Amino acid sequence: MKKHIPNIITLSNLVCGTLAVWQALQGNLIYAALFIFLGAFFDFFDGMTARLLHVQSAIGKELDSLSDVVTFGVAPGFILFSLLETTTLQQPNMEWLKFVALLMPALSSYRLAKFNLDERQTSSFIGLPTPANAMVWAAYGIILSVSEPSKLLFFSWFDGGNLVECMSNPWLIAVLSVVMSVSLVLEVPLFALKFKNFSWTDNKVRYSFLGIDLLLLLFLGVYAVPVIILFYVLLSVVVMSRK
Repeated sequence: MKKHIPNIITLSNLVCGTLAVWQALQGNLIYAALFIFLGAFFDFFDGMTARLLHVQSAIGKELDSLSDVVTFGVAPGFILFSLLETTTLQQPNMEWLKFVALLMPALSSYRLAKFNLDERQTSSFIGLPTPANAMVWAAYGIILSVSEPSKLLFFSWFDGGNLVECMSNPWLIAVLSVVMSVSLVLEVPLFALKFKNFSWTDNKVRYSFLGIDLLLLLFLGVYAVPVIILFYVLLSVVVMSRK
C-alpha cells in the first residue's frame, strides 16, 4: 500500500490543477489561485514522501510531470487568459492580446519534458520551475480580483490602490507573461527546494529562504509571492555561482 501513497499525493495535485482550470473558466480567479497553491503543496510533498518511504518509481516521475503540466502550466495559462480578456475589454482592437496566454502552457510543457531528460537537474534546476511561475500568476489573479487590496495584508499599512491600477495594464501583464514564460526554458541554474534530509548543514540555504518567505508573507500578504520568486532567482544566482 505504501508504494501508492506518493502517487495519490501526486494525483491530488492533478485534481487541484483540474479544479483550478474549471474555476478560471468560470472567472473565479481567487478559487483558481487557491487550487494552484494547494496543488503546489501536494507537489512539494509527493517526492519527499517517496524518498522517505523508499518507494521512488518511474511511473511516479511521469505522473508528477503530467500533473505539473495541468496545475502549473494550463491552469495559470487560463488565469492569464482571463486577466488579459478582462483588462482589454475597454481597449479597442486589443482582443488578440489574450492569446499571448497560450505561450505559458506551451513552454511549461517543454520545460517539464526537458527536466525529465536533463541529467543536470537531479539536485538543482535549469530555468524557472513551473510551480514558481504558476504561483506568481495565481497571486496576480487574487490581487486583481479583490475589490479592497488592503484586505490582502495582515497589517493594513498601505491601500495598494495605485499598485493594482498599474498591475491592471494589459500590456504590462502580457510582457511580464512572455518574460516569465521564456524564463522557464532559459539556461539559468537555480537551487531546488528538495529536502533529502532535514539537517541544517545540508539545507541551510533552503531553511533560510523559507524563513524569509514566511516573514515576507506576514508583512506583504499575497503581494509577497512575486517578491519571493524574484528573491529566489537572485539568491539562486548567488548560491549557484559559488559552486
